[in-house]
Amino acid sequence: MRINLCYLFVFMYGLTYSQSETTPKDSIPTKKESKLEINVDLASRYIWRGQSWGGNYFVVQPTINYSVTDKLVFGFWATSNFKNDYFYPDGENSTKGYQEINFNINYQVNSFLTLQLWDYYWPSVEKVDGVDNGFFNYGKNGVKTVDAMLVFDFSEYEIPINATLSTFIAGNDFKYDSNGENPKQNYTTYFEAGYTLEEIYKKITLDFLAGAVLNNKAEYYSSGDYDKVSLVNVSLKATREFKLSEKLTMPLSLNYIHNAATKNTEFFGKNFLVAGLTFHYQ
Repeated sequence: MRINLCYLFVFMYGLTYSQSETTPKDSIPTKKESKLEINVDLASRYIWRGQSWGGNYFVVQPTINYSVTDKLVFGFWATSNFKNDYFYPDGENSTKGYQEINFNINYQVNSFLTLQLWDYYWPSVEKVDGVDNGFFNYGKNGVKTVDAMLVFDFSEYEIPINATLSTFIAGNDFKYDSNGENPKQNYTTYFEAGYTLEEIYKKITLDFLAGAVLNNKAEYYSSGDYDKVSLVNVSLKATREFKLSEKLTMPLSLNYIHNAATKNTEFFGKNFLVAGLTFHYQ
């Protein structure tokens, strides 16, 4: 399953622009806040919670958020490295060709807590024996997972701390007995906490976070420890935002990511450096 991302960007940009102005009966144009938010991320590779998906290849990642109300938002996110071949490199459980399509619902409970429900869909780029790419297959041979999250953000109180608690509640997240049989839902849980230093030097913002998998017996986090709490995601990200127009900004970022799981045999764990550029329109 492939997505023509260029057509999607052009279509959604036009849709957003058409909704940014209205003309009332007196024919005087007035601005109104757009319900659509669009990001297009360009990154040197895709790292998710300390896991490398698709190898060291350039990726494009569009995001579309639609605000139904001030508290309820529907979202779409995708990634692709535009590689068509699929294989497992020696010693790594990752793919060369990778694509992912996610839908999400966000509900803001109060000024610091948001409930999120994500539907992850990561079909293989070509047919693989034993893998069913069906969009509605949440079974043990499927490529779907449902993630329920509590997202805490205390920036409204001028406290630069955020945190996320994530648990898989459905989909291909199964643990097996010693014989590789009797699959049971594992409810793999991940927790991370972050700290933000805003515009510390020449408008550069620093974000620090640390994230750990609390129960990884389903081995969903393939670069994490399977039998104990695993510190898979320690990162330091520097971001500098440039304003291109009233509604269009362009953040540039450089992110160092360290996976400290003890199963990793590389010196000082696994380490990644990801450069990114985002076009943000709202």
